[in-house]
Amino acid sequence: MNFNFDISLVENYKSKSQISRVLTEDWVERNLYCPICGKTYINRYENNHPTGDFYCTDCNSDFELKSKESASEKLSKTIVDGEYSTMISRITSLKNPNFFFMMYKNYSVQNFILIPNHFFTPEIIIKRNPLGPNARRAGWTGCNIDISSIPESGKIFLVKNKIQIEPEKVIASYKKTKTLKTNSLESRGWILDVLNCIEKIPNKDFTLNEVYKFEDELKLKHPLNNFIKDKIRQQLQYLRDKGFIEFISPGHYKKI
Repeated sequence: MNFNFDISLVENYKSKSQISRVLTEDWVERNLYCPICGKTYINRYENNHPTGDFYCTDCNSDFELKSKESASEKLSKTIVDGEYSTMISRITSLKNPNFFFMMYKNYSVQNFILIPNHFFTPEIIIKRNPLGPNARRAGWTGCNIDISSIPESGKIFLVKNKIQIEPEKVIASYKKTKTLKTNSLESRGWILDVLNCIEKIPNKDFTLNEVYKFEDELKLKHPLNNFIKDKIRQQLQYLRDKGFIEFISPGHYKKI
């Protein structure tokens, strides 16, 4: 895998956004395999395709690419996306593509991650202010994707700090997360929220009482639920059954 962009492609471009799009999409097309099924290449859709930017003909997966130039090697907390209502409609219809997020510096890829579509909930889509009355698209409202709210297990690195992760490990990581996939947005939200809480606990071993400490935080996210502790226990059992945590003894668990 060559981490460098082919800058000869943009010699006649002036727009920074166009330069970024051409370079990053070309890099993906030249270097990337399908991180879901392992096919050695993925195909590119024509520009502005409603389904996404890339697709795999073997597993019929769609991917949308978002990229950001950054002087820091740290993964950005938010990524700029398109029109807010369109993104919300995608997620709530359960037809959203998987997402690629690329961080690059000096025309070279630093980090590249896959976020499976079943890790997206409406809560992570942050509405931006509408464009002003003097703008060409007055009233248009964009959004940001708050990837800091996505559990770490949902951020599958293909490239980390300019080091390629073995494809076999990438595919295995995706297969494990796929066990969390559900068509219920409410269930998806609870699974990911409790998984996030567990990941915030510093130790590998943790107790039920440590997860209960997030009760107020979860109540803010799920104000209509009056049985937060019951729901926490239910999600812990689910995550145990899916192989994300291990039951040690009553009230005691271990992260896997």
